[in-house]
Amino acid sequence: MTGRGHRLDLQAAPFLHTTLSTPRLMVEVILCTLPVLAAATWFFGVVALLVVAAATAGAVFAEWALATRAPRGNTLRDGSGVLTGLLVGLTLPPAIPLWMAALGGFVAIALGKQLFGGLGQNLFNPALVGRAFLQAAFPGALTTWGAPRGFLDVPASTFALPFLHGGLDGMSTATPLALHKFEHTTTGLWALFSGDVAGSLGETSALVLLLVGLWLGLRRAFDWRIPVAILVATALLGGALHLLDPVRNPGPLFLLTSGGLLFGAVFMATDPVSSPTTPRGALAFGAGIGALVVVIRDYGGLPEGVMYAILLMNAATPLLERVSQPRPFGRRRAA
Repeated sequence: MTGRGHRLDLQAAPFLHTTLSTPRLMVEVILCTLPVLAAATWFFGVVALLVVAAATAGAVFAEWALATRAPRGNTLRDGSGVLTGLLVGLTLPPAIPLWMAALGGFVAIALGKQLFGGLGQNLFNPALVGRAFLQAAFPGALTTWGAPRGFLDVPASTFALPFLHGGLDGMSTATPLALHKFEHTTTGLWALFSGDVAGSLGETSALVLLLVGLWLGLRRAFDWRIPVAILVATALLGGALHLLDPVRNPGPLFLLTSGGLLFGAVFMATDPVSSPTTPRGALAFGAGIGALVVVIRDYGGLPEGVMYAILLMNAATPLLERVSQPRPFGRRRAA
């Protein structure tokens, strides 16, 4: 508000501006997925690049074809379509056919983003919507895990034609979570920490994910309360169940470093659109994800539960936003 003689100029908030824009944030997160992709390529070979490229191509095509604003392709500039495709690809097993990966990227944008009105309107994390669609439509392909292999060793199923299956290559194996749940065999912590285990492309190396998460947290690319609450809730509840039944329930370190927990905590749960913006809501959101992950892993039919936990808490985000709003200054909290 500035006085100029008898003239009074009024300006609306905000008065403080930041250099961090949506395209810049997307670029920073995309760059942080590159170390995860590099680790996946190191362990699984060139097939990791093929799967992620196919998922990204499907997402970009959907972003272009289903654009809600003219001119067509204008929404690609913010980078959200590319990031969604990268995340979808990193959640997939290395032996998945490329056409399935591309379909997952397409569905992630079509159903997870554009159906709700575009960027900033989605209720659920778009990448997890695409992954959940593939899990429901092709459960066999989504639960067939390939062990780390040579760099140029591509599974026969990679180039399978749509709705056809490639031949088995004899390299399928079980993830650490499946080994513990169904065979009561615990994988060594160093293998989990380094990433030399079977699993989805982006979830195997706990070391890389911790470093990337620390960097994004220092850059304030997400609310630190969400991943911290996820890890603390998982460790506390998992540790308590482990004390009650050590054979059935793994210890906290195994829970934290196995499966997609770290990947989900760093890249999926922190989506600013589908997660609460209030501090108390973010803590409740993360704690709910951590608790659901432990319950699904220990008592559900599948060995993994990160995807379902995040999607369920995405659905609870509007309620958490409502009940965790701070009291306006000078007003009493409503009954």
